[in-house]
Amino acid sequence: MKATRYDHIADNELLELHQKDGNSEWIGVLLERYTLLLLGVCMKYLKDENEAREAVQQVFLKVLTEVSKYKIDFFKSWIYMVAKNHCLMKLRTGPGKRMQDIDGQHITAPEDKKEQLLQDERTFTLLEEAIEELSPEQKTCVSLFYLQKKSYQQITEQTGYDLLKVKSYIQNGKRNLKLLLEKKMKGQ
Repeated sequence: MKATRYDHIADNELLELHQKDGNSEWIGVLLERYTLLLLGVCMKYLKDENEAREAVQQVFLKVLTEVSKYKIDFFKSWIYMVAKNHCLMKLRTGPGKRMQDIDGQHITAPEDKKEQLLQDERTFTLLEEAIEELSPEQKTCVSLFYLQKKSYQQITEQTGYDLLKVKSYIQNGKRNLKLLLEKKMKGQ
């Protein structure tokens, strides 16, 4: 992946720059940074590449017009929720996900499909909560490795932890995440 001239600037710094000068270029950098994540989220829910790409564009527009209205601590989590909510709303109300029967009447997706989407949603919410409960080092390393697809070496360079620590934080973080998630699912 090619480095850009803004790679060294953290998400929260880009948000601060946007708040200071109102320049949408800073938000553009953030959106570019998370385009693949958004496309993945939209594909997960909409199951159609064209609809997912269209949804990403709609999320971009929503972010550009509404980012100034919110106090955002973690842009990645916030934009994920914006995309997820957009897709869920589209599934609930949009004609794009409705099928037409022979008479031309709209029918919605089967209830079992809706139930599976809701279950996936609950699981993801619990996973997000569990990640927040990890130690700061584990949370950082697990997020960089699994969510941002960074290599051990990239994580070492970014965090300053030595390679053995990074491997340990990821392994222990993954184990703790599994335990936390199982505990949360039993508590539902």
